[in-house]
Amino acid sequence: MKPAVLQKTAQVTVLMLIISVLLPVLAFGAGFSSGTSYKKGTVTGQVYLDVYNSVYPSVYAYSPEGTLLDVADVTYSSKDVNGAVYFKFTSDVGTYNYVKLKFNDPNNVNSSVYQTVYRSKNSPGGGGWAGGGSTSGAGEISANSDGSVNADQLISSLNQYNTVTINITGDFALIPAKALVGFTSGGKVIIVKSTNGSYVLPISVLNVKDLASQLSATTDDVNVKVTVAKASQAIADSVASSAKALGGEVVAGAVDFNLTAVGKNNASVAVNLGSNYVSRYLPLPASVDADSATGVLIDTTTNKLSFVPTVFSSTYADLKRNGNSVYAVIKLDKSFGDVSGHWAQNNIELLANKLVVDGVTDTAFEPERSITRAEFAALVVRSLGLTPMTGSSSFSDVESSDWFSSTVNSAVYAKIIDGYEDGTFRPNATINREELAAMVVRALDYAGAKPEVTASEQSSLLAKFSDSDEIVWAEEEVATAIKSGIVDGLTDDTLGARDTATRAQAATMLKRLLTTAKFIN
Repeated sequence: MKPAVLQKTAQVTVLMLIISVLLPVLAFGAGFSSGTSYKKGTVTGQVYLDVYNSVYPSVYAYSPEGTLLDVADVTYSSKDVNGAVYFKFTSDVGTYNYVKLKFNDPNNVNSSVYQTVYRSKNSPGGGGWAGGGSTSGAGEISANSDGSVNADQLISSLNQYNTVTINITGDFALIPAKALVGFTSGGKVIIVKSTNGSYVLPISVLNVKDLASQLSATTDDVNVKVTVAKASQAIADSVASSAKALGGEVVAGAVDFNLTAVGKNNASVAVNLGSNYVSRYLPLPASVDADSATGVLIDTTTNKLSFVPTVFSSTYADLKRNGNSVYAVIKLDKSFGDVSGHWAQNNIELLANKLVVDGVTDTAFEPERSITRAEFAALVVRSLGLTPMTGSSSFSDVESSDWFSSTVNSAVYAKIIDGYEDGTFRPNATINREELAAMVVRALDYAGAKPEVTASEQSSLLAKFSDSDEIVWAEEEVATAIKSGIVDGLTDDTLGARDTATRAQAATMLKRLLTTAKFIN
């Protein structure tokens, strides 16, 4: 009987092993469910535990630089057939390129779970990783002295971590494209870091296969070259001279941030970031006043400095832009005699310090003067840090020789403005408050920070204003501007949508736009 019993036991054991191999692994202890999304300043998603616990986990949301933004409570959602328990959460975090999420597994006090989630405008789909114990959400590797990065080491790190920092001792890193191919939709981030600054590069903004095609190469033969280098002395001197001419001084920089793909025989193409605002960190030698300091780029042809959306911490400046250039931080102390005591004085002076608005003269702003459609289009383009686009215009009344031609082209490209049915833009016509609100809300949408407004919300937001029926065509935009805190009524119950807008009102709306989009402190 013993051989028979042993034989049956062995058969059962083999059967159990086969079943265990065939069955999928259905629980991983704890983690973020797929489908976590980041839209309009809000992160929504689910977390799961494979063992029910009466202690619900809280979800912690952090900014890219590690500042705690929100602690979101979770609520019970469901339980699946395998016993995994799901909890849903909503976290209001504002607008960043990405945020880092974490929760602690109540069933294992030594385990934390991490996920990096990108704003949907920049990285559709996002991605996450569930890890515990001694594993964190970020890792570090070092480039070789010539800037090259070991592909196998990078792949290994990206398999383990959401964010991988590549430390460089020179001016650039050469990142093998073949190491990035498998991570273009996984919410992974590479930070190239040196003493000059850091370039924060979501892999999702790189279409490495397309870059290889442009170079007539395969991804095996392509490197993504990320440059974080001190600008030449001549350019640094130009930045200092231009800042001095504006009445200011350089605080940090100038640093050349550049991004190219390099193939065989050193053939190269620029990497187009599209509409994705990507962060560059410039270290600050000392804390600065965020109201008087600003990030800038320099046009090396004209030596002109332009505003770059910038948020300041005590130790570094986070410059956000969708293009490459030489960047620096300067500080100014602008004021105008005719805004002293004016209700918009602080907003006007802040935006003047950030090179967004100009005075009519060095000492006068004329806050109650009207503003034209072309003038406001130029201010919006500056506020978003867009590069003026040369070329012919789509409007019959905008000539390439007009001072506003390139900014109007940029605003059209970003879908911030459109014209009239007769094909004109009417650049010299004064702008009214309805048009002002519409353009600002479109700019907010371009920045990825436009909130959704339902039909019922729209009715409710407009209902409290007795003159809301005077809005001709932009009901949705005006309601969105009200919800965003960008538009106030002229009085408690009047909007004045058809009233001519003033320079003070324009500056105030732009300041609120930049604050809402997290483009300034």
